[in-house]
Amino acid sequence: MKPKTKKPLSPQRAAHQVRIIGGQWKRSLLSVIEAEGLRPTPDRVRETTFNWLNHLVDAHWTPLRCLDLFAGSGALGFEAASRGAAQVVMVESHTPAFKQLEQVKAKLQAAQCQLIRGDAGKVLANASAQGQQFDVIFLDPPFEQGWLAKILPLCKEVIHARSCVYVESEFPLEPESDDENMQALLSGWQVIRADKAGSVYFHILQCNI
Repeated sequence: MKPKTKKPLSPQRAAHQVRIIGGQWKRSLLSVIEAEGLRPTPDRVRETTFNWLNHLVDAHWTPLRCLDLFAGSGALGFEAASRGAAQVVMVESHTPAFKQLEQVKAKLQAAQCQLIRGDAGKVLANASAQGQQFDVIFLDPPFEQGWLAKILPLCKEVIHARSCVYVESEFPLEPESDDENMQALLSGWQVIRADKAGSVYFHILQCNI
């Protein structure tokens, strides 16, 4: 009897890679470095998310300005750029992850992507001070560090009435919740879409401006 052997990984996709779902760079693979708190948004979640966004922006990405505040692997930001977004600002504080983003940007020749190495809160404050506005914000921070409570209120300063904010979290965002912390977190926000994949909850929010 032959011993059992592990099934080899597909040559098209290694264990630490994610792929771009649609647009001009469809099927392009992005390498994912090992780093604490780095949790790339899975392909299936991104596919659902961008289907939602595509509907909300009437499939018209060309004029959109996007902000990816915890870029990590760049899966969300490069996906938006692949679909034709005019500008994608990608923010990452972790140096190895930032260097990986630089490599991917160069490989894809993604001139519309602006990479910023720094703190998400400071980037938002600077953008607000300069009067910048974004049509889509991707907010996928490390879990269990209180980032949503810090960052989500600041997002209101750089959006307009039709802007969409993607939020990924370890708990559901429930507008009808009796929990005071949840009510404070969602004050002024509407949850337009929401779903769950495994232990991850993902949402599209719009602000009551």
